[in-house]
Amino acid sequence: MADIIQLLPDNIANQIAAGEVIQRPASAVKELLENAIDADATEIKLIVTDAGKNLIQVIDNGKGMSETDARMAFERHATSKIRQIEDLFRIKTMGFRGEALASIAAVAQVEIKTRRAEDELGTFIEVENSSVLKQEACAAPIGTSISMKNLFFNVPARRNFLKSNAAEMRHIIDEFIRVAMAFPQVFFSVTSNGQQIFHLEAGNLKQRIIQILGNNYNAKMVSVNEETDYLNIYGFVGKPETAKKTRGDQYFFVNSRFIKSAYLNHAVNSAFDNMIAKDSFPSYVLFIDLDPSQLDINVHPTKQEIKFEDEKIVYAFVQAAVKHALAQFSIAPSLDFTLNAEIQSLDAVSKPFTSENKEAASSSNLYKTFTQKNQAHKIDANEKSELKDWKSFFVPPTPEGEFKNITENSGFEFEKRSINSTFNLQHSTFLQLHNTYIIASTHSGFVLLHQQLAHERILYERYSMAAHGKQMATQKSLFPVTLELAAADAALLADILPDLLEIGYQIEPFGSNTFVIQGTPADVLQGNEKHSIELLIEQFKHFSSDIKFSKREKLIRCMSRQQAIKAGQALTQKEMQRLAEELFECNTPNITVTGSPTYLEFKEDYLDKMFGR
Repeated sequence: MADIIQLLPDNIANQIAAGEVIQRPASAVKELLENAIDADATEIKLIVTDAGKNLIQVIDNGKGMSETDARMAFERHATSKIRQIEDLFRIKTMGFRGEALASIAAVAQVEIKTRRAEDELGTFIEVENSSVLKQEACAAPIGTSISMKNLFFNVPARRNFLKSNAAEMRHIIDEFIRVAMAFPQVFFSVTSNGQQIFHLEAGNLKQRIIQILGNNYNAKMVSVNEETDYLNIYGFVGKPETAKKTRGDQYFFVNSRFIKSAYLNHAVNSAFDNMIAKDSFPSYVLFIDLDPSQLDINVHPTKQEIKFEDEKIVYAFVQAAVKHALAQFSIAPSLDFTLNAEIQSLDAVSKPFTSENKEAASSSNLYKTFTQKNQAHKIDANEKSELKDWKSFFVPPTPEGEFKNITENSGFEFEKRSINSTFNLQHSTFLQLHNTYIIASTHSGFVLLHQQLAHERILYERYSMAAHGKQMATQKSLFPVTLELAAADAALLADILPDLLEIGYQIEPFGSNTFVIQGTPADVLQGNEKHSIELLIEQFKHFSSDIKFSKREKLIRCMSRQQAIKAGQALTQKEMQRLAEELFECNTPNITVTGSPTYLEFKEDYLDKMFGR
């Protein structure tokens, strides 16, 4: 019987290895930019065509390579960073595993031009399918220019898995920002299809943050700078008012390498306790520098996940550093333990508590209520009890005002349908509790609706119908609004534009990172168009890593959450009735898409049992 185990050919082995390192165009961008950083470049230019599917080119003015090094760079496990296994634990550079160029050359057509300062001529090499097609001397500036063309041209199945150009460009920009943020002393630029979308002059960290995240951060950042024997922490955190409902602008770097760490995110969040809402996330760009031997950065192919030798120490330092920064800049709340002069002059404070006072207090019915029989619920049967007026503590809320999103004038039109026979609410009086809950009597008891969750369910079903064929009505803007976004957000918006059109938005690109809002869904208030898009983008980011939802589903969920009436909003009788009617006409009225109940039902027999009847 013939042997069946065979060694893979080199080009096939390289393609398999490439699958770990180069998953999409953005993966190659990351590797090439890091190589340019390691070459001590002070200027790095990124050029892409068709979101990197046809071309990714990185041009740097770094050290360049000799002819031999340029040829060796395409071999697997070729690296200038490691000589012995111990070097793995002393790594301070970016690219070091010796896989990047070999992986790229296995799945793309690669050309490289490079020259060192001491060489008169540079080297040109052309590689395809892991084979060198051409190698010759050439004229070239000092540094390296590497072009990667037709990604996955020889692995069509992998190419078919790539997303739209807008989606892939968004990933490229994310990777670019992570490198550019870490090296503000380096000039960076990005050109896509001939249009420059980033031009980042060399400067300090604060300047780079503003260049990337926008001018709105200029006066809203607090400096963090703590040095210890174990590690140094520096960077900026946003003031509490910059906190967002989604994880937006959060960047952690360890030894200048971008990392993802829920553990360290928690450390920063805990430093903001009582300063931002519990469902909000602070903005920050923080750098941790420590001895490379104290961490392992090679635990994941993308090197974005690392392990610290002592995570608890790092957590404590990060939390303390952020708290200290917030306190120094008078951001953290302070407690004043000095008594107000008016309080100090009161009899209860200034005069001694005599035995007569004590006896009078302990003989009162109120005192006995909370001390006798070791219970706090003993109620005195005496009609003269000091607790007889307990009802006066409860004042029923009086609903007033109107919620603009569900008024007749705003486009939130409830169709006049028959009421669901399960709850005969047609003649109910609706009561709003804490401007959040709606109570309505039914033929068998009452229902308690949560107004925000109920409205989310209504909008979700409406947007779902629109996204699957029944296009929503669009209200045209009398004065179209211009929306200018950061490059990363502009790429995201470009990616979701076709889906936005299905649910009523009409938005058109208008030059570099700029869009014009021509129309919005009927639910969106006139004058609120810009804010609704910005909030939608922030919420969409929250879903970006959740692969179980399609892009359209994420968008529908974001829209229904964004446009729903909020807890705390007063409603009129008419608005409450319409909200209830519309909810009970939904296909699934009882829960939101995330599984939260929209209402609770209290039946008469259950109420009787509660009162022992």
